[in-house]
Amino acid sequence: MKKVLVLSTMMLTAMVALAKDIKTVVFTTNPEMHCENCEKKIKGNLRFEKGIKSIVTDLKTKTVTIEYDADKTNVPNIVKGFKKIKYDATEVKKKATNEQKPVKK
Repeated sequence: MKKVLVLSTMMLTAMVALAKDIKTVVFTTNPEMHCENCEKKIKGNLRFEKGIKSIVTDLKTKTVTIEYDADKTNVPNIVKGFKKIKYDATEVKKKATNEQKPVKK
């Protein structure tokens, strides 16, 4: 019984320690990302910024989606990373989806 209690306590401690606050943010850039070289430049340089987990670029929508560890970085720091490579990044805000609909009587 003592071994089970100790093992359970260790597992709980490990789960709490490994829990991370992973967030996702979408950016547009200026100058606009318009070719594969732009994608490579952004991905190649931002991957070294602290806390960034993944970078997905989309040439059709000209957006950069970044998944990051909020315990290690934040949106302003990611924007600074863009500035290092001569891009101005603007966060794309989500549209409000919880608009109230008229109530039928």
